[in-house]
Amino acid sequence: MTAVVEPPVARLAALPGVSTASRVAAQAGQAGATGGVLPVVPALAGLLPDAGLRRGTTVAVHGASSLLLALLAEATAAGSWAAVVGLPSLGLAAAAEYGVDLARLALVPRPGAELPAVVAALLDGVDLVVASTSTIQPSVARRLSARARHRGAVLLAFGAWPAADVELSCRLDAWSGLEDGYGHLRERRALIRSRGRGAAARPVSAHVHLPTPTGSLRAAAAPRLAPVSPLREETA
Repeated sequence: MTAVVEPPVARLAALPGVSTASRVAAQAGQAGATGGVLPVVPALAGLLPDAGLRRGTTVAVHGASSLLLALLAEATAAGSWAAVVGLPSLGLAAAAEYGVDLARLALVPRPGAELPAVVAALLDGVDLVVASTSTIQPSVARRLSARARHRGAVLLAFGAWPAADVELSCRLDAWSGLEDGYGHLRERRALIRSRGRGAAARPVSAHVHLPTPTGSLRAAAAPRLAPVSPLREETA
């Protein structure tokens, strides 16, 4: 008798949380059709055209996985489901520090060649899906963005993504806390830039602390520029 081997997507659907999330696929599709925005922390709201993550859109994140976690925090705390695919280095402890509700987060760290199929299956029933872009071809990326748009999910791509509606780039600056040569690292400044298509065509940027001493994200004042001394003419 030949054993029946379940395909990876079928095994994925049996995971706790993913199966629960799949029950709301119809509601997610309806929300995408009628419009809906998932919340983000206030420091990031001004970088997105709808002050949040609009269902059916694709957002590409460049530069820092901590920005991905910050984008998931407010939505999962408000009751949305999220999944992360193909990012084995993304830790649960860091996610919890940024405020992500771990009870509403599924991790698929090493999907291998099944990554596009796993992402497609999750888009059918999970509100936010984070995907590594390292092995996805441009044609496949466009199909996944179309699926997110049809299902009313938010696709967060970590890296370049040809069909992204919004691109967020993060530049991390120096840590603070060791100014006197000793002590503990407290927080890190970062500059986040946003650009995209349509309502997001006008580039905007924001200075934030990523992370703060409590591990979350908050707005930061723009750094002060050092005054420039006027040039003096030298006399003979």
